[in-house]
Amino acid sequence: MKLEICANSYQSAKNALEAGAHRIELCQELSVGGITPSYGLLKKVIEELDIPVFVLIRPRSGNFVYSDDEFQIMKNDIQVCKDLGCKGIVSGILKPDDTIDVERTKILIDLAKPLSFTFHRAFDEVKNPKEALLQLVELGADRVLTSGQKVTAEEGLELLKELNVLAENRITILAGGGITSKNANLFKEAGLTEIHASASSTKKVNDGMFSVAITFSDPMKIKAILDEI
Repeated sequence: MKLEICANSYQSAKNALEAGAHRIELCQELSVGGITPSYGLLKKVIEELDIPVFVLIRPRSGNFVYSDDEFQIMKNDIQVCKDLGCKGIVSGILKPDDTIDVERTKILIDLAKPLSFTFHRAFDEVKNPKEALLQLVELGADRVLTSGQKVTAEEGLELLKELNVLAENRITILAGGGITSKNANLFKEAGLTEIHASASSTKKVNDGMFSVAITFSDPMKIKAILDEI
């Protein structure tokens, strides 16, 4: 079973590598569900760390219905990622009625080629997940990141199992959402082959009026998950 770590900084990515994770999904601002990382972060991680890097292409927080301007930004960011040498793209677009925007998602998938393409957790908002999965198979997506349309993947395990059967090895079901060392083995036992986790901890930085808790991928938590799978 493969473990993908959602890394929100260079240090998180380095921690994931040193702990033995199989790949990372690189993003920033986990507090809003993640957005596209900066060019500087992308370049440093890809050039200096020997780990497969999938990049989140999400131009802003909020919903997954995008304007033409936002769509252009997404396409530009995918090209930047390809030029830098990343291994995969993580993205997705919905229509206002909570169905997959097939036309524009296909454009992103085709633009990303030959890189791997993951349709992200926008999938958890679609009305008919089984129909949506078959659409993604048809579009040529390589995997779908999903919690089984529940708050956590453990709660959504039954749907994850059903989707995995429906996939018939044509697309990978990447389970994500609240996965820790305590429940990771449930997904392996269910027949899934990949899981996604932030494995994060926080540290308080006292620095004047902008004091915040910084979130980072914790190598001890990553190793604990790997030990279970």
